[in-house]
Amino acid sequence: MVYTVAATTLTVAAPLGCDTPRADGATAAPDVLVTGTDEEMLVLEVTAANEVVVRLPRVEVGQGITTAVAMMIAEELDARLADVRIPLADARSKGNQYTGGSSSVSSLYGPARQLAATARARLVTAAARRWRLPAHTLRTWNTRVVARDGRTATFGSLTASAARIRHPDVSSKPKPASRHRVIGRPTTRIDARDIVTGAAKYAGDLAVAGAKPTVVARPPTLRGKLVSLDDTAARALPGVHAVVRIPGGVAVVAETFHHAFQARDALRITWADGPLAPLSDKEIRARLRAAVPRLGTPPRGSTQIEGEFAFAFVSHAPMEVLTAVADVRSDRAELWFATQTPMEARETVADLLGLSKTGVRVHVTRGGGSFGRRLNFDQATEAALVSKAARRPVRLMWSRNDDIRHGRMRPADHHRIRASVAGGRVVAFQHMSASVGESSDEQGLTAKSGAVRPLPSDSGLYNFGRVGGDSGGIELPVPLGAWRSVDSGTMRTAEEIVVDDIARALGRDPVAFRRTTLRSKAVQAVLAKAAAAGRWGRRMPAGTAQGVAVHEEYGSAVACLAEIDATDPKNPRVTKVVMAADVGTAVNPRGLEAQLMGTAVDGISTVLRAGLHIDRGAVREGSFADFHYARQRHAPLEFEAHIIPSGGDPGGAGELGVPAAAGAVANAYARATGRKPRSFPLDF
Repeated sequence: MVYTVAATTLTVAAPLGCDTPRADGATAAPDVLVTGTDEEMLVLEVTAANEVVVRLPRVEVGQGITTAVAMMIAEELDARLADVRIPLADARSKGNQYTGGSSSVSSLYGPARQLAATARARLVTAAARRWRLPAHTLRTWNTRVVARDGRTATFGSLTASAARIRHPDVSSKPKPASRHRVIGRPTTRIDARDIVTGAAKYAGDLAVAGAKPTVVARPPTLRGKLVSLDDTAARALPGVHAVVRIPGGVAVVAETFHHAFQARDALRITWADGPLAPLSDKEIRARLRAAVPRLGTPPRGSTQIEGEFAFAFVSHAPMEVLTAVADVRSDRAELWFATQTPMEARETVADLLGLSKTGVRVHVTRGGGSFGRRLNFDQATEAALVSKAARRPVRLMWSRNDDIRHGRMRPADHHRIRASVAGGRVVAFQHMSASVGESSDEQGLTAKSGAVRPLPSDSGLYNFGRVGGDSGGIELPVPLGAWRSVDSGTMRTAEEIVVDDIARALGRDPVAFRRTTLRSKAVQAVLAKAAAAGRWGRRMPAGTAQGVAVHEEYGSAVACLAEIDATDPKNPRVTKVVMAADVGTAVNPRGLEAQLMGTAVDGISTVLRAGLHIDRGAVREGSFADFHYARQRHAPLEFEAHIIPSGGDPGGAGELGVPAAAGAVANAYARATGRKPRSFPLDF
């Protein structure tokens, strides 16, 4: 449902559930009246300056959601894309502001288009009544209403009269896909120029009065404890304003970040080791392997194809490190930071400071990457505590070392898979796994009970007879977080490697075997497209090979073909990647191509080079010098993305390609070297 809001300008709202009429962050006049309970809480305003403004209840972290929503609005309003602004909404008390699970486009597609279609109907009606013409004879174009006799009126000139219309004279239904002129057209991001020229503002760029640079000294081991602190030398340095103890370490507030880092390094701190200190990778991997549930009894008369797979911890490592600005007073607090969960952050900060939710304002800023990292808001809670103790606004920034050594990680896990083959086909498929869970127990060495966990594709992507799985795990005191594609990134990668093993055992070509065994026609179609576009099966020099993998999730399907040069097996290079995806309606195919390219790099990185080592309770890596994420020299020389047009509402895309890319790279490496990769990354 969509309502018109009473205002002096046209403001249209998907029904809201707000604390106050202004809680939605819209720029309409003070007499706005907002009611309702719609969880998306979208508000569209047409200003007198002919600008269309929709405050987005999601965060922009580089995935292009602001561009996608601007395209939806421009499509239904027949507005110029340049006239549409999509600022980010502040944290609210009700509604849906969650950015994750590849859900943003799919969840906003219907509400955003309906919102704009409602505004269009009212604008057309306002023009018709002004000109005393039948509304159905008018059309909208380039942020204007146009009459057959050549008269035009900007939306802005009609906004006041349109705001008074409750029952428009024309339909307010969104357009059918056959009439789309913006949705589905490859479009450059609306913020591209700002990003490349430095005009885009991140949390660290904001001019918040009095906010002083702040950094934190952290323990050498995970969750180490402060034993003693001598801050005499640090406080004596120029530019130092405060030294504050917080749960994660010791914060220094200074005039510049240079002063802050100098003072941090001058602190004399004695740390106690964290609870993970007795353990390193070898012990953690052994415990994980032991926690994997046993495979059941295979069907009689079947032959077994088995594989075990170990995946390391992985850092999110977004290019923009965690940063938050906080201004905490005795009765209120205001924060600025990029967050995928602003409502949860607001509640957490309020509880932490002993304030009411209405006393805390969270301004959501754009983020320079996330990959799941900004689902958590460690920097914001730290900034709030420091600001309260220092009694001044602060600009707290994690260093790269902080981010990699103390930030949240994709859990390490272990997989045991068995395919039972009889009569030339798979008659049973079992996937057992164990992962690290985050422990609140200071000893952190407890076992986690096993629980049935279905495969990400519910009953499995393939016609593999009886499909089942179970999971166990261990709990450790490590900071964990959802990493792009979450469980699927390792589970499906392992499965796609085993699918290649099955094809090999049956003497079948990997692509042909998949095409005859896959359940989903959509997955079959993207596989066929990737194989054809990538010239699957072409002759290649020794030490090089192709690999394929597929994935289906979020209502979408993807296939990846990767070519690798592994003539030096210790330094393999992926030379070409071809991906094909079916995501239903692709709102912005150019944005989707960028998402797929990013997932290809993620797959290359986590399979070949990028992982975190735990050495006696500490993360060994500390920067991009030793956390080996793919750089330009490791990226494929050729990349192709093919979007399969299939209609229907959009599915998810942001995380979709990671399992397929990782599986394809692993399979290409296996075929090029004759080895069976089982531990990832390969150079671990």
